Amino acid sequence: MTISFNRPTVTGKELDYILQALDNGHVAGNGSFTRRCNDWLGATVGARRAFLTHSGTAALEMAALLCGLGPGDEVVMPSFTFVSTANAVALRGATPVFVDIRPDTLNIDERLIEAAITKRTKAICVVHYAGVACEMDAVAAMVRRHGLRLIEDAAQALRSRYRGRPLGSFGDFAAVSFHETKNFISGEGGALLVNDASAVARAEVIWEKGTDRGRFFRSEVEKYTWQDLGSSFLPSDMIAAFLWAQFEQAPSLSARRAALWQRYHRGFEALERRGAARRPIVPAECDHNSHLYYLLLPDRIVRDRLLDRLRDAGIQAPFHYVPLHSSPGGRTFGRVGGSLAVTDDVAGRLLRMPLWHDMTDEPDRVIETVYALL
Repeated sequence: MTISFNRPTVTGKELDYILQALDNGHVAGNGSFTRRCNDWLGATVGARRAFLTHSGTAALEMAALLCGLGPGDEVVMPSFTFVSTANAVALRGATPVFVDIRPDTLNIDERLIEAAITKRTKAICVVHYAGVACEMDAVAAMVRRHGLRLIEDAAQALRSRYRGRPLGSFGDFAAVSFHETKNFISGEGGALLVNDASAVARAEVIWEKGTDRGRFFRSEVEKYTWQDLGSSFLPSDMIAAFLWAQFEQAPSLSARRAALWQRYHRGFEALERRGAARRPIVPAECDHNSHLYYLLLPDRIVRDRLLDRLRDAGIQAPFHYVPLHSSPGGRTFGRVGGSLAVTDDVAGRLLRMPLWHDMTDEPDRVIETVYALL
């Protein structure tokens, strides 16, 4: 028996659309499929503008540029996140300031953010872990009170909501990911969502390698030239063609993933009742996208033993994450804003379950194996 942690989903039209992109004679960035994906993202999230990128990492790097980050600036964020969240800040010479997470959702603890804000703070970056929203009312109020920028790392959160509003629509900027482990994929890929109307024009310039190429193709200027900092953030239109096939099936893909998530949740209920593990907690105001399913084990020893035994049984169940503040990069480029006791504790106890759209009886086999081992 081998059950992988993830398998890429193919809806059926991906290759057809890639061939269409080839037939269109435009396979570089910003072709017809790119525009379709951008329009769909903007409409789905309610963003002013969406810019497809070659990764969620690239989208975060664009957000850092748009925030004008530089040496001496600080950005408050959780330590319990992927390295891209902090790298985007550190690449601009700014400092990630790590704060602790809530023990229920594993999102940034909004009650601790204010204590980490200094005169050098330029932005707050929230991460919607597992597609479950941060406490956005409190965060938004804090941003207004201190005159800061708000970045949403919504890499895992496309089609999730907070109090009925789509995640990715709260921040000045938001980043989503279409890595092969995400709900909608293009192998690698991402998008920057821009909600600040005053930043849209500059975002397009940064996206187009620092040029006004977009204005040139709209016949707004006679030629395009270097205008600002930027980079090659666009994906190929063949990547966008693959992604468009995923977007077309978004409702059915979402429903299937939700059903699998609920199967795990029901299956592990008895395990939680007897105190052997804790299931994910989703607050009532949050509608999540079933991005991932995890268990919190009693301690690191139990977690590591279960991980090893599942691996021996042919089941891939990785942990998530090594906290950034305890990593060499985090110690070099960031600083700690208060105690990170919850982060350290959770990182040693969390184990993710395999989850991908085409599963059949795999969740039941995983559940049975976990019960047999605990």
